Amino acid sequence: MKLQIKGKTMNRIIMMMLAFVFCAFLGGCAATVQPASSAGIPSRQDVFAEQAPGQPPPPGYAELRIMSSIKTHKPGGDFGKDSHGTREYELLLNIGGQIAVLAGDLREENRESGGPHDPESGEGIRYHFMRSLHVKAGAHRIVVALPVDNIAIEREMALSEGSTNILLLEPVYRPKPVHRRITEGKTTSFRQGVKMFRLVLNGTPL
Repeated sequence: MKLQIKGKTMNRIIMMMLAFVFCAFLGGCAATVQPASSAGIPSRQDVFAEQAPGQPPPPGYAELRIMSSIKTHKPGGDFGKDSHGTREYELLLNIGGQIAVLAGDLREENRESGGPHDPESGEGIRYHFMRSLHVKAGAHRIVVALPVDNIAIEREMALSEGSTNILLLEPVYRPKPVHRRITEGKTTSFRQGVKMFRLVLNGTPL
């Protein structure tokens, strides 16, 4: 199965990031890297294929369900024109040199505070990302990138043949300005963007 990437998304990939692709091949990347302005497009298309959740993987493959829930500020306002809160807010995955582009389901959310340190309280846009893949069994280097917030996280994972696996991408938000930490009590907030992801495979942090 070949992954179809629309022209607009392809241009965004080329212009905004994908230096992390080379990090995935050459090694030496830090856990969090800064995407560069020029890179290449990986040619591999044989590492995984998208499938309906729950469909048994063929021999030599494992099922990998990727899930993430992220909150952002609404577009416009004090933040000017950007992709937060729009359908252009996408996740990129590189598994063994093959790329998947994840578009999320989004809705408005006004969440009451869950306590003084709740980073997701307030009015914003909630994204739910989910993708089910059949991935070749074995060890893989995976890179998760969020171009809008200029981050890419690299980890390694191993999938056994015939297994069903759940990979959670848990956002860690950026710190609030010091004066707001004092007046509001929270140290991080979704309004500041995503700082990094915690990758959790089958309940175990990678």
